[in-house]
Amino acid sequence: MTKRTNTAKWSDKHHRWQINVQMDGKRRSFYSSTPGRTGQREANAKADAWLESGITATGERVEAAFQQFQQEQKELCSTTEYNHVVSIGKNWIVPYLGWKKMLSLCDGDVQSVLDKAAALGRSKKTIQDIRGMIGKFLKWARRNKKTAYFLDDVHIPASARLKGKTVLQPKDLQTLFAVDTTVYKGKRVKEEYIHAYRFQVLTGLRPGELRGLRKEDIDGTRVFVRRSVNVFGEETRGKNENALRSFVLSELALQELEAQFREYPSKSGLVFDLPSPTAYRERWQKYCEVNAMTKTTPYELRHTFVSVAKTLPAGEVKGLVGHSQSMDTFGIYGHALQGEDAATAGKINALFETLAAPAEETGEKKDPPGATPSRPEN
Repeated sequence: MTKRTNTAKWSDKHHRWQINVQMDGKRRSFYSSTPGRTGQREANAKADAWLESGITATGERVEAAFQQFQQEQKELCSTTEYNHVVSIGKNWIVPYLGWKKMLSLCDGDVQSVLDKAAALGRSKKTIQDIRGMIGKFLKWARRNKKTAYFLDDVHIPASARLKGKTVLQPKDLQTLFAVDTTVYKGKRVKEEYIHAYRFQVLTGLRPGELRGLRKEDIDGTRVFVRRSVNVFGEETRGKNENALRSFVLSELALQELEAQFREYPSKSGLVFDLPSPTAYRERWQKYCEVNAMTKTTPYELRHTFVSVAKTLPAGEVKGLVGHSQSMDTFGIYGHALQGEDAATAGKINALFETLAAPAEETGEKKDPPGATPSRPEN
C-alpha cells in the first residue's frame, strides 16, 4: 500500500485545496473547495482513500463499467427505476463519457455533461437527475475497485431553470367540486372516478400512491401511505424513504372518501379501483375537456395541492406530501406535537373550502352546468 508523503495546498487562483499523488506510475489530483483546514483534510482524505484502495491502472472504459452497473441495477430495483438508469445512461453517460477511461474521470468531465444538458434546454430537475445517477454509478464503481474518484467541484449550471407546472386554477377547483359528470358517447353521465380526482387534489397523493391505497390503510381520519403501484403494476415502497408517511384527512377529503365507499364499494380491498395509468389519465383529461377546465395530468393534481397549501409553513406541507426537509417543497418528523397534524388538516380544509366555493351572484349558490343538483338544506 502506497503512503502519502505530501499534503494538500491552497490555490488562490482556483479557490480550492489540491494535492497530487502517484501510485504505480499513475498520477492523480484531488481537490476540496471547503475553506480552511477542514478542506485541506478533505483533499488529503480523498488522496489517502485512493492510495489505500489498491486500485491499479487499467484501461477499462466508462461504457463497459456502466453496462455492468446497469445489469446489477436490473436485479436490484423496480422496472421504473431500472428504466431511469437505462435512459440516463443511453442519453447522457455513454455518449459523453463512455469513451473515457474509468481512472481518468474527473470533475471537468462530469461538469461538461451537465453543461451540455443545460445548453440543450434540459430542466434543472433533469440535470439534477443526471448528476445523481453519475454519483450513484461512481459509488458502485468505487465499491468494485474501478475508481477512487468522488464528485467534488461539480455544480448545476446557473442557466438551468425549474420548468413551471400546470395546476388547476380556482375556477377549475370550483368546477371539480361541483360537477360530478362527464360526457360519454355524446351523453352526460356520472364520472366514475370523480372521488379519486377530488381525493387526490385534497391530499396531494401521487397517482401511484392513490392506486396502492387500501382500506386497511385508513384508520378513522388518518391515512397511512405504505405503498405505491407503478405504471407496470409493480407494488413498491414509494418514490423514496420520505414517501412512507401518515396524515390526518381534512373534512373535505374525508367526505370524498366516505362517498367513494358508499357509491363504489370495492371487493378488492383497494380504496379506488382504478384503470391503467394511461386510461386514468385519459379519463381525467376528458373530464377536464368537457367541463372547460385547465388541462392537467393526474400528477399535476398533486402540484395543485402543493400550490394551494403554499401559504402554510413548509414543515407542515413536507410531511403531508412526503418530501424530505431538504427538498424545495415550498419530513416525516414534521408533526411531532400531539394534535398538530389535525390542526394542519383543518388549515388545508379551510383553504380548499374558500377556493372551491361556487361564486355567489344573487346570494344563492348556483350549480354549474353538468352538476348534480344541490340538495336543499334542512
